[in-house]
Amino acid sequence: MFLSNLKITNFKSYTDADVDFCAGVNCLVGNNGVGKTNLLDAVYYLSFCKSFFNSIDTQNIRKGEEFFAVHGRYEGLENQPVQVSCIQRRNQPKQMRYAQKAYKAFAEHIGRIPLVIVSPTDQRLITGGSDVRRKFLDGVISQTDKLYLDNLIQYGKALAQRNRLLKQFYDDRYWDAPAIDIWDEQLVRFGQPIFETRRKFLETFIPIFNDYYNWISDLRETVEIDYQSQLINNSDFAKLLVEAQSADRYAQYTTVGPHKDDLDISLSGMSVKKFASQGQQKTISLALKLAQFQYILDHTGLKPILLLDDIFDKLDLTRIKQLIKLVGGDRFGQVFLTDTQPGRVEQIFSELPNVEHRIFNITPEAIESVSH
Repeated sequence: MFLSNLKITNFKSYTDADVDFCAGVNCLVGNNGVGKTNLLDAVYYLSFCKSFFNSIDTQNIRKGEEFFAVHGRYEGLENQPVQVSCIQRRNQPKQMRYAQKAYKAFAEHIGRIPLVIVSPTDQRLITGGSDVRRKFLDGVISQTDKLYLDNLIQYGKALAQRNRLLKQFYDDRYWDAPAIDIWDEQLVRFGQPIFETRRKFLETFIPIFNDYYNWISDLRETVEIDYQSQLINNSDFAKLLVEAQSADRYAQYTTVGPHKDDLDISLSGMSVKKFASQGQQKTISLALKLAQFQYILDHTGLKPILLLDDIFDKLDLTRIKQLIKLVGGDRFGQVFLTDTQPGRVEQIFSELPNVEHRIFNITPEAIESVSH
């Protein structure tokens, strides 16, 4: 499965673009600020129905225009090429279409075109709050498990309703236990399977992560990932909610549940967040993303599209060559990467003549294929 053609109109910095890609490694080369990352984001839109970098869809419409449109033609999904489209107009709902058919709910599309992105912001997986790591967990699992995604959506709705009641009761100095019980039942119904799925997922995912980390780091250190959840030591979620009611009333929000889960990542027994170097943090975040790719492949049979944004900032040249050799082989599928130095990517591919690739020169005016 690969993206053979991309057409974009009024998307971020682009007025119009029409680009054909190869099934191997596609290198987007140009100065900073010319639109390389914007092109990757358009590809991301077609898999996740949203931007990776800006959650407000209308802000991705080119300044002064009334809409943006992103169209992709994919090979290998059906018996014939399939077009996937995303269209956003100002003051109107976003539209997603697969083979000309509009989706009623965007969740129906998630996982249909699996994709993994590696970007400079990945370091937040280490340095950011627990919400960043939960989002990573949810993103991996949701591409392979529709029921999990449904549970996640329903849990989020129930959590928002319960928190709204807690805030209202606090402001009105009033307490309605039966009203809270209704939402407790919903949280347990959807939250318990979320916890169980995450725990089972990590049992499979962590060994895959270790394999990739060992490859990148040359076995220099030992990394451990520990799943932290309030449900691990007390799996009776309903009981936890009852016990936490006093704290919830004071805090005005729900203090227990899968929405508080986290991953504790340590390096040789020391907290990665506090003690690891930037290089070590980058290595760990890259291993997490490569493990995400492998997990999706193992569970769907589809090779996700891999986006590598500014990957040269993460590794030295020797490691970059190893990575390109790896992702350019049979184990991986289509790859997009960005770089600011055309000579660097040309040198790498001259040493890897068997890796299918295409190099594009990106300028504010045009996207030009300069090498096959």
